[in-house]
Amino acid sequence: MPAARGRALRFTRAAWKIFCYGLGTLVLALLAVQCWFYAHVLWWRAYEPASTAFMEARIERLRDKDPKARLTHQWVGYERISAQLKRAVIAAEDAKFVGHEGFDWGAISKAIEKNEKEGRVVAGASTISQQLAKNLFLSGERSWARKGEEAAITWMLESTLSKRRILELYLNFAEWGEGVFGAEAAARYHFGVSAAALSAPQAAFLAAILPSPRRYAPGRVTPYVASRVETILARMPAAQIP
Repeated sequence: MPAARGRALRFTRAAWKIFCYGLGTLVLALLAVQCWFYAHVLWWRAYEPASTAFMEARIERLRDKDPKARLTHQWVGYERISAQLKRAVIAAEDAKFVGHEGFDWGAISKAIEKNEKEGRVVAGASTISQQLAKNLFLSGERSWARKGEEAAITWMLESTLSKRRILELYLNFAEWGEGVFGAEAAARYHFGVSAAALSAPQAAFLAAILPSPRRYAPGRVTPYVASRVETILARMPAAQIP
């Protein structure tokens, strides 16, 4: 009996050591990933990203169909993007953008209530900062782990970058068509003008199609989009831009 108890005790100690070692390794790996994310955010305070995780995923899918496929994208500075587009996107996607710290808790609560009532996901509440976190770093999968990582990166963005810089990055990397990324490419693809020259109705259209941009070729305006454009135009005067 004493020998059996000794073996059991040694086994328990060995198992505990293995568990602690594994847990420590996992924690260190997670910290290393967070440091990698944060280092990029710090770099992007002054420098523009060459691409994003979302863009890389999109070009991979396009090249499955056409090996020669390319993305259309051109970076433009904040001042070279129409104020109308800034207002339209904030009015459509994140009315409290200037005032919140990355999360709109009121919108999140309403979305949860609506989804519970419908029994399925029919509403979201991701802010511009959350959408940017996902576009820059993450995959399109839906899981609690990915949402947790998105929240962590959103905090990094909000604590490190100005609202102006966050909006500048968002507008330069949002998708606005099949392989079309950023305000400049979107303005030229849909309207044949620069991002600086976008009118209020043109900006409202681009904001209206953000949730499903690949559905809409230039000149295609469905009744739903037309209704969204009118709603966004009505909200734009009240939209605060950084």
